[in-house]
Amino acid sequence: MRDKLKINIQSEIGALDAVLLHSPGAEVENMTPRNVQRALYSDILNLSIARQEYSQLSGVLGKVAEVHYVRDLLEKVLDNDKNRLELIRRICVNEEVTEYMEMLLGMASPELARVLIEGLPAEINTLTSFLKNEYYALYPLYNFYFTRDAAVTIGNDALICRMANNVRVRESLIMYAIYRTSGCFDCGVIDANDFQPEKSPVMMEGGDIIIVRDDILVVGNGVRTSSQGIDFLIERFRAGNSSGRKHIIVQQLPSEPESFIHLDMVFTMLDRDKCMVFEPLILFDNQYQTVHITIDGDKVSSIRAVPNILEALKRLGMDLKPIICGGDDEWDQEREQWHSGANFFAFAPGKVITYARNVHTLEELDRNGFSIIRADDFISGRSVLSEGPCAVTIDGSELPRGGGGPRCMTMPLSRKPVEW
Repeated sequence: MRDKLKINIQSEIGALDAVLLHSPGAEVENMTPRNVQRALYSDILNLSIARQEYSQLSGVLGKVAEVHYVRDLLEKVLDNDKNRLELIRRICVNEEVTEYMEMLLGMASPELARVLIEGLPAEINTLTSFLKNEYYALYPLYNFYFTRDAAVTIGNDALICRMANNVRVRESLIMYAIYRTSGCFDCGVIDANDFQPEKSPVMMEGGDIIIVRDDILVVGNGVRTSSQGIDFLIERFRAGNSSGRKHIIVQQLPSEPESFIHLDMVFTMLDRDKCMVFEPLILFDNQYQTVHITIDGDKVSSIRAVPNILEALKRLGMDLKPIICGGDDEWDQEREQWHSGANFFAFAPGKVITYARNVHTLEELDRNGFSIIRADDFISGRSVLSEGPCAVTIDGSELPRGGGGPRCMTMPLSRKPVEW
């Protein structure tokens, strides 16, 4: 029997050992202009092209790390009758479709996994179901290829997030089952949904939580992660920190445009001493506060406003050079930030994945010593990673329409330590 994978994430940039992905499937096409807003999209994707683009991401990661897939792990959960019953019960109660429990429990594991992700059409056999005018009993998980959001791996724990929108709650229930009962991972599980009333203001999503160093979290406070959700994180940090000092740096985010939904759309780590930023929000004076919270042992010792994230990190011994998403021109900055130009995923220090479409951002990387490599060339072996910093580019005409980039689409499971 294969040993369980030890969850171990102490940074954003440590060399990647293992990662969790979900390749977009039929769930992405199971929407129309009528329900696109409920799906949290601003447009409808072309699945065949999105899959081609995603295959570049998974192909690159498959060459540098062990890749796990959500659907495979979900099938392992469903193969156990007790775990299957518990997951289906939680889903059906949450989505008020308990009348479908017997049907779901009778499905084979592969078919049930497919239905839980791609959606279950409603049976229109009563007046009530007819008047609901709903095609689905279980809605498709349109956003599940953004595996970053429903759970966060911090240290040796998996934090199951309390999602901001009900259409994504099933993602967190599935992630809980995968980490707790798939038998594949060795980790603690912290469920932010435990003991929360239905209308609790506590909410957080993984795109807002950045592990800069083992003692530093940078967290976005916006439409997907509330101040109460951050207080939950502070309490967990405090409770598990019997000695030593920890830091949480909070960055307020605008509520619109929708491209500001998560912190990792405006700030990501590239290397030990470099980061990608959307300059107007991260570096310029504006109305959005940055707050530095210090935890000494099991007590919050300080909460104070600071000029910006980079200044706070500099005071903690991390002097980061900002590379500007979109370059010098403010129009290019806005356009490329909209298309996830600041959303980078590092698979080693100075080795990152990004979209090829954001040409002005790539020019900034080039000026800062990064070589640019096409994903297809790296996957085929025509190009190899340089010893210095490099950016591997994937095509991005369809995937960004869902509202995210390479960091959004990846859930790191294990990284090597970073020599700071």
